[in-house]
Amino acid sequence: MTVAGARERRVRTGGVELCVVELGETGRPTVVLVHGYPDSKEVWSEVAERLAEHFHVVLYDVRGHGRSTAPAPLRGGFTLEKLTDDFLAVVDAVSPDRPVHLVGHDWGSVQGWEFATVRRTEGRIASFTSMSGPSLDHFGHWIKKRMSRPTPRRAAQLLGQGAKSWYVYLLHTPVLPELAWRGPLGKRWPKMLERVEKVPAGDYPTASLPSDAAHGAWLYRDNVRARMRRPRTDAYAHVPVQLITPTGDVYLSERLYDGLELWAPDLLRRTLPAKHWVPRTRPDQLAAWIGEFVTAREEPGPAPERAGAGRYADRFGGQLVLVTGAASGIGRATAFAFAEAGARVVAVDRDGEGAARTADMARLIGSPQAWGECVDVSDEQAMEKLATKVAAEYGIVDVLVNNAGIGLSGAFLDTTSEDWKKVLDVNLWGVIHGCRIFGKQMAERGQGGHIVNTASAAAYLPSKSLPAYSTSKAAVLMLSECLRAELAGRSIGVSAICPGIVNTNITSTARFAGVDAAEEKRRQERSSRLYGIRNFPPEKVADAILEAVVNNRAVVPVTPESKGARLLSRFAPGVLRTLAKLEPRL
Repeated sequence: MTVAGARERRVRTGGVELCVVELGETGRPTVVLVHGYPDSKEVWSEVAERLAEHFHVVLYDVRGHGRSTAPAPLRGGFTLEKLTDDFLAVVDAVSPDRPVHLVGHDWGSVQGWEFATVRRTEGRIASFTSMSGPSLDHFGHWIKKRMSRPTPRRAAQLLGQGAKSWYVYLLHTPVLPELAWRGPLGKRWPKMLERVEKVPAGDYPTASLPSDAAHGAWLYRDNVRARMRRPRTDAYAHVPVQLITPTGDVYLSERLYDGLELWAPDLLRRTLPAKHWVPRTRPDQLAAWIGEFVTAREEPGPAPERAGAGRYADRFGGQLVLVTGAASGIGRATAFAFAEAGARVVAVDRDGEGAARTADMARLIGSPQAWGECVDVSDEQAMEKLATKVAAEYGIVDVLVNNAGIGLSGAFLDTTSEDWKKVLDVNLWGVIHGCRIFGKQMAERGQGGHIVNTASAAAYLPSKSLPAYSTSKAAVLMLSECLRAELAGRSIGVSAICPGIVNTNITSTARFAGVDAAEEKRRQERSSRLYGIRNFPPEKVADAILEAVVNNRAVVPVTPESKGARLLSRFAPGVLRTLAKLEPRL
């Protein structure tokens, strides 16, 4: 491997010689990474490099792959029993006195389920992290349950997974897979991964890919049909299990893991908005989750409770979320909602003390880490410095919430150029700065992300009293739509949130053009009372923001009046134009 500090050794077992690579200090807890099909150990290189800063990391080429030798004959040489022999030989060589933490992807995970459920490995495995690969035994029982007691939903699940497993049928055909992999498919595979799965090349795949894939076809032939027909009834995990499920996996349905708690009583679930090859596309997130899981099992005493227990804890746990305008209102509620889901939170506001208080509360609520930053979002240079600091000290942001905003009411002819500049600087330019600076970091990382921009029902609800504010929010809405189209190819989602009338302090700080100070104060107080009577809580907007990220929704009206206005703007805009002429009573 090209990773600095890699140490190679050979382990002989069952007539094959396995190529094993070690990283990190041997006195630390050992993490063993097992690759899938048609991969070699290099698929783990970026994850391994990150983990090696804290652990003793071991990777090996499965028999017949990479620089390991293949069994002779190939038929019958790739059974799960023989793969378990290989795993135990590697573990005995690299960590003879301590159990190891097992991590598997794809067929590495299929093997891992075997290792974590058979009796002869008890005491040799401390934990198991599974991704993109089910237990064949659990899969067999899953199929039998749906066939023996069919319902429309279960039938749809069977058909759906059957369609996703099209390649499994092809791999069972004689000779053809070998010819394809050693011919055109082996040559085109790297470009296909790069184009379809957005997998960066680097040191993967290696030149051994054609022979790896040809040999690996026997993983399917030697195991799949036998286990589907006669799945083990004792396939219970004897170790803690962390399940990481990519939500965009085109080969495996999320429904495959329904009822997994029965087979793995000590189970931690996480989901990741990514496709199948997460070791290459999301190495930072995987390394963080694996490290957290391993550390929790290495500490003496009972395993600590997982930080964050909110509705979306499996989706946002450990992710980095930055929220602007986080000192109060919707921004603070959003920071708290992500904290409850176990995310790391950066609370940003020009009110530094308010941002710090939000960060303090976020840690109490469930965030493993939270920081407050004092920044004016309208200041481009300050936002550049913030992005540099966040990237260097906390990492690349996974979710950006551009929420900071100010209010301004008053007729167009009463609104000065200075008034317009203040509103546009914060409400529009603040969003532009956030999208451009942090969005660029997400795009350069190449591992996806999500941007949320707080617009308003005023974006599509014209009003004679809100020309500047409505214009700024309409621009945010269109900016979000344009960005969504541009960034979709980089797996970065963009959502525009349109809250409506929400009980926050924006009314008490909003400015009113064309009136003196006393009248402005009176109108602020009256607006605050009206919004208080409406009493729609910012927490509901925060919930809508998290749901928008999870479901990658484009435009999200939140309050009933916002939803109604959205419908009218699309189907009866003339009604809104008539309502816009009415004189507001303030």
